[in-house]
Amino acid sequence: MKGMHVSEIWSILKTSHGNAILLKPKDMEVAVPIFIGTLEMQSILIGKEGMRSSRPHTHDLFLNMLTNVNLAIKKIEIYELKDDVFHARLVITGGEYTREKPLILDSRPSDALAISTRRKCPIYLATPIIEHTGVPLTFFINDLEEDVDDKYSSLKEQLEQAIAEEEYEQAAEIRDLLKILENDAG
Repeated sequence: MKGMHVSEIWSILKTSHGNAILLKPKDMEVAVPIFIGTLEMQSILIGKEGMRSSRPHTHDLFLNMLTNVNLAIKKIEIYELKDDVFHARLVITGGEYTREKPLILDSRPSDALAISTRRKCPIYLATPIIEHTGVPLTFFINDLEEDVDDKYSSLKEQLEQAIAEEEYEQAAEIRDLLKILENDAG
């Protein structure tokens, strides 16, 4: 294995260790788990499901700004694992930035993935990361079957908390995610 592998978000899990994005290289039967926070998970789910809110979120704002200055995200790369921290970057073209000389911006993997889900741009994962952290897909199969109920329960709790704290915009977004889960289950 050499270089970078086109990958996809295979699943999003809530585990006893936190939330994890499972990235699956398209040509392999492994997944790379990347642990992220709850708000980051929600932003990725919002992008993945194509949901829109009445006001732009931070990732939407960033993408709107890029569009207004004629720049585009060509791909994201999760290129390094250093001291147990994943490093990602956005590869941007347009204007003076070409395919040969793109603008490269450092990013947290969760932010890069939230942006990728909104623009449907390719996700690349470095070979050494896959070799070091890849887990066979069979490891996750039983967890995925049980995870839908856990995800639903967790979102219900988050909805109740958002309402109690009068965070109505966040509550509406969580409500929409719950409806998506209900539709997928039904």
